[in-house]
Formats: sequence, C-alpha cells, structure tokens
Amino acid sequence: MQQQDDAPARGRLTIRTLAMPSDTNPSGDIFGGWVLSQMDLAAGICAGQRAQCRVVTVALDGMSFIRPVKVGDILGVYTEVCRVGRSSLDIHVESWVRRGRIGKREKVTEAVFKFVALDDEGKPTKIPESNSLPPYVESEM
Repeated sequence: MQQQDDAPARGRLTIRTLAMPSDTNPSGDIFGGWVLSQMDLAAGICAGQRAQCRVVTVALDGMSFIRPVKVGDILGVYTEVCRVGRSSLDIHVESWVRRGRIGKREKVTEAVFKFVALDDEGKPTKIPESNSLPPYVESEM
C-alpha cells in the first residue's frame, strides 16, 4: 500500500470536501463514519455511471483506516471500477487528505465497495457492455 506524498492516487477524483468540526468524534479526529459515508457516495457515483442505472451498496471489502483525518483537512475520494459482472460491480476507493488545506498529502483510507445494479422494480439488472456506454462515461472511468 503506497502512502507517501508522491504516490499517485488510484482512480479518478470523484469527491473533494473539507473536514469540519461538526464531523469530529470524542477524540477530536474526524469520525470514521463520516469518511466512510464520503467513500460510499463517491463509489455510488462511479458505479451508477458505469451501470447506467440505479445501484445499491451491498458489501464492503477490506476497509482500512490508515491514518486519522483532522479538522481542516481537504478529503479527496478517488474511485476506479475494478470488476464488472452481470449485475454487480466492484469499485476500488481511496481517500487522501491535504493536511490543513495546504500541507502534506496522505492516504487515509482504502476499500472495495460492491454494488448491484437495479431496474425500476428494484430487481437486479444486467450492466451494459463497456462498448455501449455514452462517451462521457468512458472518459471518466
């Protein structure tokens, strides 16, 4: 697992936000659930674009909290499709921070989120082949 400043993040930047005091735990660090929520939002955006329909999170594999997130850090969440099945797909997610908005860049979390594509009735549906996706999807994957 690469964690140094000069290591590239895996995937594309999907969400960037600022860690605020209202998101802290009793220890004063940013609550892990807030970070997890940002990761799920980003993974859902990525999965929905690839599936071209509604998707739901069904599992989370290998969640690693590597370093704490602090108030004032800019959190960047990067996503990459790592597996596409018939109706499910896996999204690799990494979160990186810029300490104090301008400081050192560090990787803080990593996980794989699993999604299922759903039709209008809420039943699993086939994910389209990559060659049938709109051009904007391929340019953002």
